[in-house]
Amino acid sequence: MYVVELKRNGKRIYDGALALASQVWCMNHLFLDEPILFPYNCDPKIEIGEFQNARQEINQQYVDDHHIQVVRRDTGGGSVYCDRHGINFCFLADAATPDLYGNFAKMYRPGIEALQSMGVKNIEDSGRNDLTIDGKKISGGAMAIVNQRIYGGFSLLLDIDYESMVRSLTPNEKKLISKGIRSVKARVTDIRSHLASDYQDLSPEAFMHIMTKKIVGAKTDDDIKYYELTTADWKQIDALAAKKYKNWDWNYGAAPEYKYEHDTHLDSVGTVEIYVDVANGRMKDCSIYGDFFGKDDHQALLNTLIGTKMRREDLTDALKAVNLNDYINGLKAEQLVDLILGQSMPAR
Repeated sequence: MYVVELKRNGKRIYDGALALASQVWCMNHLFLDEPILFPYNCDPKIEIGEFQNARQEINQQYVDDHHIQVVRRDTGGGSVYCDRHGINFCFLADAATPDLYGNFAKMYRPGIEALQSMGVKNIEDSGRNDLTIDGKKISGGAMAIVNQRIYGGFSLLLDIDYESMVRSLTPNEKKLISKGIRSVKARVTDIRSHLASDYQDLSPEAFMHIMTKKIVGAKTDDDIKYYELTTADWKQIDALAAKKYKNWDWNYGAAPEYKYEHDTHLDSVGTVEIYVDVANGRMKDCSIYGDFFGKDDHQALLNTLIGTKMRREDLTDALKAVNLNDYINGLKAEQLVDLILGQSMPAR
């Protein structure tokens, strides 16, 4: 088995969009005489399924405030929060590999043996595609067949940032956050606390290296067979990431049509209610109601926003040439953008 690390010129990369782009590129262009393993970790990222609506899956305000990357993958399933303490092992294998596709027990077996060698006890594959310790989840796996190859993998929760995991994926309400964190703690656990004492202080990268060596069956570091992505490879990977996995139109725009409403009370304005229809990530229609004052028909204001991407910078730019006081007295542009995006704002 070959190992492809997320490195450029010997330096590790923590960009989750590049991680996905590199795997997809390898799936379509890299054909070696053995399966390929992709171990990686990344900076905070939410990866959403192909058919999910990003706006409805994530807490956009928290994601924006904490600079969490949002990336849409090419396969279905739910949303996953990742950071540097979540270690991922993806792989490519020939679709004709005997008894592999859909066999999560076989996929997990090398990882289970590796963790057992580091002192983890009571670990087992549980349910359809999970890995657990003492009945609590530490991993979820997936597989698909693409271009006559099995593309699959699993993540390992070395450590868990419960708060970021929950806040980034749920509405920003304190009661829900508290309940969500308690719920996560009841269902999942971290691997580090189950490791033998010799492994307790491992960095995520050191843990990933040990796991990689054991998964591929290498006795020493020199026994690991690496394929190093070339400058030419990276040029194509960068182009794919820019075109797709770092492209707002793919990550947010590739979503089903949806509607939502939001309201707030601002001391200097009054009560404002907004109803928004969104298609392909852009405002399709919008209505505003409330007890505010304004001399001009506010529908003319909304018409300037129709077709705009539902992201802060585009909405803000569209409002630059508009005198909001002509339509809704006292309302500021940033307040209207917050309202359109369904984000909380201080009363003023």
